[in-house]
Amino acid sequence: MIRIQNNSDTAIIVVHEIYGINNHIAGVCNRLGEEKYDVLCPNLLAPRQNPFSYREEPIAYQNFMKNVGFSLAQQRIEILARSIRDKYRYCFIVGYSVGATIAWICSRSADWCTGAVGIYGSRIRDYQDVEPQCPVFLCFPRIEEGFDVDCLIQELSAKKNVNLVKANALHGFADPWSGKYCEAAGEDLFGRMIEFIEAQKHR
Repeated sequence: MIRIQNNSDTAIIVVHEIYGINNHIAGVCNRLGEEKYDVLCPNLLAPRQNPFSYREEPIAYQNFMKNVGFSLAQQRIEILARSIRDKYRYCFIVGYSVGATIAWICSRSADWCTGAVGIYGSRIRDYQDVEPQCPVFLCFPRIEEGFDVDCLIQELSAKKNVNLVKANALHGFADPWSGKYCEAAGEDLFGRMIEFIEAQKHR
């Protein structure tokens, strides 16, 4: 687990992708730490410690679905959040890809989640029944394999508490180690994410 302590009143739990805690996720944690938040990023793939490489995507996906899954991952994030909630005034969940879907599922619980951020969570399409009880910020790429991004955005935009952005970039655009990386879109997204977090703290 990554832990960054800044004696902040705000905790951010970062939820990694199928690969585990790799350079991208560690970088996200460090940047959030530079914003003076306290940051926690649990290893949902434990006992495996080393992340999968991007070349191992099919294996990493199989491992996540077989040995972790969305339900167990959500429960583990909730247990962690509840264990620290009394120490903080605010607690946010920030997830990427499958982590974004987990963050989306977590948004059903406003008692321990101040807000949730989901970045290119393609499997959110399987959890459209979720009705967020806290503010949610979702960012999708311009296109995804297997489903129509615009149709999903239209469905989700009808829900309360949902803020949506569609980036002019591909899945993985926020990851500097990805072949789909787009610096302009990634930096814009990070700025919007910080604005969202701060806005919820001043509601």
